Amino acid sequence: MDWDKLRIFHAVADAGSLTHAGDALHLSQSAVSRQIRGLEESLNTTLFHRHARGLILTEQGELLFDATRSMAKRLDTATARIRDSEEEVFGELRVTTAVGFGTLWLAPRLPKLYDKYPDLKIDLMLEERVLDLPMREADVAVRMKEPSQADLIRKRLMSIRMRCYASSGYLAKMGRPERLEELSSHRLICQAPSAPQVSAGASLINRLLANDVHSNLTVNNYFGVLQGVIHDLGIGVLPDYLIEDFPNLERVFPDIESVEVPVFLAFPEELRHSKRVAAFRDFVQEEIISHRRNLRELRERESEDD
Repeated sequence: MDWDKLRIFHAVADAGSLTHAGDALHLSQSAVSRQIRGLEESLNTTLFHRHARGLILTEQGELLFDATRSMAKRLDTATARIRDSEEEVFGELRVTTAVGFGTLWLAPRLPKLYDKYPDLKIDLMLEERVLDLPMREADVAVRMKEPSQADLIRKRLMSIRMRCYASSGYLAKMGRPERLEELSSHRLICQAPSAPQVSAGASLINRLLANDVHSNLTVNNYFGVLQGVIHDLGIGVLPDYLIEDFPNLERVFPDIESVEVPVFLAFPEELRHSKRVAAFRDFVQEEIISHRRNLRELRERESEDD
C-alpha cells in the first residue's frame, strides 16, 4: 500500500469528511477523493459509506483505520523520542489526571513549571476515565490508584484521605457538630456515591448518608464540592490536600476519614529517557515535598495553638 494514500485515508477517517481532511492536509477535496479511490481500487474494497452527513467507515475501513491509528501513535512516539534527544525541554506533553486533583492541586502549581520551561506545552486532560498510556492516549498519568497496565514506569507520590470540612463562616453561623448524629441539622455537600470517584471516597459518603442528613447537595467533582463549602453552604467531603491552599477550611469530625488513597505517577517505558517527562516528574516530586513540609508546619502551628 502507498504510504501517502494511507496518510490521506487516516486523515479522512479521523475527520469523517473529505473537505475537513483536505483542509488539514492542505489539499483540494478532489485530490483527497482521488487518493481514496486509488487506495480502494488497490485493495479491491470499499473503505467508506457515503452519507448525507459525511463518511462512515465500512468494516474493512475500520480494520485499516485501526492499523493507521497504531502507526500514527508509534510515529508520534518516535518523533517525541527524537526531539527529546535535544538538550532543551520543549514540545507537547499530554498529562492526564482526575478532575479534582488536576483542577485543585496540579493546575495552580503549573506556573512554576512554565517559569522553568517556557517552551513546554502541557495538554492537561482531566477525567476520571483511566487513559491507555501504552497506546499513547497520554504521556504521563497521575492517578489515585496504582496503574495495572504493563510496561509502565510508576512512582508512588503520596497518600491522601477524604475528610469532612466546613468554612469558618459556616461553623460560626451553624455551630460545629461533634458527633455524626448531629448531621441532622446540617447540609452535606459531596459527590453522589455512584459518581466516578475513588472507592474510599464513596465509602465515606455512604457512611455519612446513613445518618439522618437534614439537606444534601451532590456535585460530580471535588471542584464543585469545594465551591459549595467555601461559600458557607454546608459540610463537604473533600481530599485533605486542599488544606494547604484553602486555610479557611476547618476539619469537622476529626476521627472520621476515608482509608488511605495512594497517588501514583506513571508513564510508558518507552518514554524513560524523555526530557519532557523527566522535567514534569521532577516538578511534581518537588511540589509534593514542599506540600508535605507545609502540611507538617501547619499541623505544628495548630498543635501550638491548642
